Amino acid sequence: MPEYDIGEIEQLIDGQLPWPRVQEIMKGAKDVDRFEKWVKILQGRVSWPEPILLPLTPALFIVQKENNERVVKCKCGQEFGDYRVNWKLSAAIYVRESEEDFKEIYRGSEQPDPAWTQVREYSCPGCGTMLEVEAVPRGTPPDFDFLPDLDTYYKEWLGRPLPDEQEFTDKTLETVAKWS
Repeated sequence: MPEYDIGEIEQLIDGQLPWPRVQEIMKGAKDVDRFEKWVKILQGRVSWPEPILLPLTPALFIVQKENNERVVKCKCGQEFGDYRVNWKLSAAIYVRESEEDFKEIYRGSEQPDPAWTQVREYSCPGCGTMLEVEAVPRGTPPDFDFLPDLDTYYKEWLGRPLPDEQEFTDKTLETVAKWS
């Protein structure tokens, strides 16, 4: 089983390794503590104390708060709420839906039909980081990209259960229902 230095993993994350070395690492067996190294590197890059349970994107993480609540948090510290609720509901959203809007990002015939399509740009309300972009048919709810079963992952894959096991369910509709 290979062992990779945490410095080399950090270079891998930052895209600083030569391509032949990246291919070698990708093709080889993973070191058993790769996840822990990855999280340790990412934890060192944020200013808040809550432990990262799982990175979602380069800027978003599922963290565990002192009360064992698990929330989505941006690298700037902005919280988006329970990880089982689509974080996009708490993001700043810019919607492009006109021909003029599309001309800013599409050229010529690449431009979608504004009668059918919206481009939604999700940003962090705390720091303004662009978190995701969706090109979707009008009226489509925000895509919930990833809902991990954290308890199963930690218990069965990492061999270290999380405290306070939580129900694995999408709570987005439950949250939206409270709005009316």
